[in-house]
Amino acid sequence: MEINPAPAPYLLFFRNTGPETHQHLSAEQRQELVTRWNAWYDNLAAAGKAVEGQPLEMQTRVVSGPGGARVVDGPFAEAKEAIGGYVKLMVSSLDEATEIARQHPGLAYGLIIEVRSMMTTCHLGVTASRSASKTLSDV
Repeated sequence: MEINPAPAPYLLFFRNTGPETHQHLSAEQRQELVTRWNAWYDNLAAAGKAVEGQPLEMQTRVVSGPGGARVVDGPFAEAKEAIGGYVKLMVSSLDEATEIARQHPGLAYGLIIEVRSMMTTCHLGVTASRSASKTLSDV
């Protein structure tokens, strides 16, 4: 009897999603891509594998330096490589998350998908997950 590992969170980050990537498509081709993209996500959600997803605005702000002293507004020239959206998966392995990414219809049009495992702990010891933090009712 084969034991399946418990589902773990993985993120798919979508890059190269800007309008320039799809400007060569006709309106019908864009609509077909949207329909196929939505079906890809809806099938994953129905199977309990996709738990959330969201496109991200191209406008961005980068905060850096001690005390956040440096704030730079974007979009930037390299924005086509910026993260344009994400999907959070709950799957059994990196291989399963990768196979899901490989089935995305946008890949044929230049979409780049980065697959990342979400960690339960940070190498610095930071705990940001809800399950790890206490609320006032816990005190």
